[in-house]
Formats: sequence, C-alpha cells, structure tokens
Amino acid sequence: MRRPPPPLVLMTALLLGAAAAAASAPGPGAAQAQESARGGPLSVLSALVEYFKTGLRVVASGGGRVSYQRWQVLRATAPTQDAADQLESMLNELEEDGAAAIWADVASNRSADFAVSPDILEDVKDFLEEHAIPHTVMIPDLQKAIMAQNPRLSKQQRKELRTIQGHDFTFRRYHRYADILRYLSYLSSAYPSLVEVLTIGHSWEGLPLKLARVSTGGTISKDGRPKPAVWIDAGGHGREWVSPAVALFVLRQLVENYQVNRRVVDAAEWFVLPVANPDGYEYSHTTDRLWRKTRSTHTSAAARWLWRQCAGADLNRNWGFHWGGAGASRDPCSERFAGPRAFSEPEARAAADFLTDRAGRVRLFLSLHAYSQAWLAPWGHSRRPPPDAQDLMDVARLAVEAAARVTGQPYRMGHARDLAAPRAGCSEDWAKGVAGIKYAYAVELRDRADYGFLLPASQIIPTGRETFAAIKAAVRAVIARI
Repeated sequence: MRRPPPPLVLMTALLLGAAAAAASAPGPGAAQAQESARGGPLSVLSALVEYFKTGLRVVASGGGRVSYQRWQVLRATAPTQDAADQLESMLNELEEDGAAAIWADVASNRSADFAVSPDILEDVKDFLEEHAIPHTVMIPDLQKAIMAQNPRLSKQQRKELRTIQGHDFTFRRYHRYADILRYLSYLSSAYPSLVEVLTIGHSWEGLPLKLARVSTGGTISKDGRPKPAVWIDAGGHGREWVSPAVALFVLRQLVENYQVNRRVVDAAEWFVLPVANPDGYEYSHTTDRLWRKTRSTHTSAAARWLWRQCAGADLNRNWGFHWGGAGASRDPCSERFAGPRAFSEPEARAAADFLTDRAGRVRLFLSLHAYSQAWLAPWGHSRRPPPDAQDLMDVARLAVEAAARVTGQPYRMGHARDLAAPRAGCSEDWAKGVAGIKYAYAVELRDRADYGFLLPASQIIPTGRETFAAIKAAVRAVIARI
C-alpha cells in the first residue's frame, strides 16, 4: 500500500469531512462517470475525494499488501470508434486516480479489459450502459481470484521434491525469484556441459539479472558456419507471472529433456532471461499482485512528498527505438511511463548491451508476455509494416500452427499495431530496428478471456507445452532461411 509522509496526514484529516461529504453526496451516478470521461469539474472533485480517501486508507492500514476485495474485472467492447474513444478516456482518468487498472487497452477491435474499484463500480456500469457499450464481468471478485491463483507448497512437499528431483522447483505453482535463481543454479551444476548461468547486470534494487546460456558447443556449428542464437526473455511486466514460468518450462525442455530435443538444441545457441524485471516481479508477490512496472524512482522529492505511488517505469516502453512515441507516457504515475529517457532502467540497458555485444549472431528474438494469445511482429510504434513483413508472418504462422497442434489453443498472429494498442519503445521494435534481428516477436501467452493476469498455476504446463512447440517451429523455420 502507498504510505503518505507525516506532513500530509494532518492535511488529510482536516479535509476528511469535506471529502466524505462529497463522496457520499447523492445523484452523480452515471453523470459522474460521463463527466470523468470528459475531464469536467466532477472529475476534478472525484479525483480529489479519491486522493484523500486513498491516503487515509493507507495511513489506517499502516502499509502492507494491497487488497482488491470486491473489485471486479470487466470486459467492454465499444460499438463505434467514438464510443471507444470515450471508453479509453474514462479508463485512463480512472486509472490515474487509482480507481481502475487497465488490463488490456482499447485496441483495434475497440475492446478493453479493466479492473474497477467497488467505490465506482456502479457508476462505471451506468456509463457503459448509457453509451451502449456492451460489457461482461470477467472476474466478479478480484481478491478471491488472486488468493486462488497460486497453490502453496508445504514443507513436506518441498522436501519430497528435493528428494525426487534434486530441487523443489515445480511447474504446478508460481515461484518467487529466489526459487528461480536456485533452479538456474541447479541446472548449471547438474548439466555443466550444457548450461552456463550469466549475470548480465542488476536491477534498480540490486537483484542480479540471471541469464541461462544453453549450448552444446561453441559458437560454430558442425558445418563450419556461425551457430545462430535465439533470445528469449520473460517477466518484463511484474504481474505477468505465466511468462517467467513458461520461459523456465522452455529452459527445462532444452536442458533436462535434451535427449528428446537435442536436434533443436544442437542447432542453436540459446539465451534465456526468465525474469527481466525481478524487482517488479517480487513486488507483485509481496505487495501488489497487479504491479506492472519496474521499481525505480525518477520522481522529484516534491512529488514523493505528495505520497502518490510513482515508482517504476514500463520496461516495455523504455527501449531506445522511437522512445516516447505512441502508447508511451511521460507521466511517472502512468502504468505506461516510458521513463525519463530511453534505457533509464538498468534492466533494459543490461539486456540491450548483451544483445548489442552479439550483433549478427542472434537470429530470433522472443519476448514473452501475457495475455491475449498472439504472436506480435514489429512494428509496435507504427502501422506501416517493415519491408520483410511477409517473412515475419510466414514464421509466425508456423509457430501458431504448431501451438494449436499441441493443445488446440488458437493463437493470433500479426503486426503489433494491428492486433494491440500502440507500444512505442518496446523491445521487439528495438531488436529489429536497432539490433538488426530480422525475426523479432512479442509473444502474448494465455489466456484470452477468463483469467487475464491471474492464469491458474494449473495452466502453466499446457501453456508451456504449446509455447515450446511454437518456439521449436519458429527456430527451425528461421534456421532454414539463413
């Protein structure tokens, strides 16, 4: 929870009466939601009220874990572009006020997923009905869904796992970063001729950025040509727990199941960065399950004095290619804050430096995210496709077809700006536009409708199986085209 500094506690107490009276005043209803969408006077008042109400809740709680009790996750699909614009405006303002959290932006199909505070839930639903925007409830109680997502392991279960497999890592739950590091250490010690764990940098809070290099030899293939390299990263957004889990599942197939997958392992040098944003990932476990950004601090002392939670930048808007363009924000309190400058985040800089040092060797770049089940090719900053767009689509098609053959789950494919909201400063655009990696994709994992960021741990393995099949198909296709 956000904790205001002492000077504001007195101010908050003095304004409590006015804030409470405004908050309980009858009659705003849908009008307040409409006014919010237009940014009118009611918007200012509601923001002020919510500001002080939030501050007092934080003071009373003494900090700790953020609760989403009675929050709901809605999906709304606007029938017209005008309605979509109004929906987007309302959601952006509510998110800025801390009363909503956008899960999936208003995209080309004019659909959006968003979590809404119980304080304004009925007003938001009234707004949607008045504007004839159909909506459904994806998750009726967000906190209950959070509590049910990740089953715990007992001490006895951990002990049994260590006895059976040499470690207590499992793909039947989501693990903390320390568990992930121990698993990487296990792989490197158990398979020293196959796995090397590298520290490519450190996060803002000092956590090591650990990358696994998987290779059955040097950088030269059997035919004497340079061995192509494959890059896979995950966990760039803290709340997307399934992406690190799937990256580690892929790593397990490459290493622990090497005999089954030896042809694809031998054909390439593999770099797997399972958690690109460990600070945000850990924070989503300990404090705020829906935390997206890094945990850096770029706001001024005055802004921090006003208690707003403005830590972090969106790691996938911080890369130095069309940085700060469409889909990125300059507001430190925005979920899509691009940072004060390109590569302000040490996590993005470390990955970019690693890739730059291997220019010409990495032939396939994959950044795993969640959710929506799609293979997204550049560009994220522009609707104009790259000159080799057809090549990108050919490989993506093979990937999504391979995934479907394993589990039957449909994955879409296309250019990012055609299937998703704009995302200037994203990693796949930088990989293609600056690092010169021809085949670069953001891979959005499960699911499409039911769980969003709260995909049950029971779906890690099927998601991993379909994703590994897709990656193998993509690797074979890329190597065949070299």
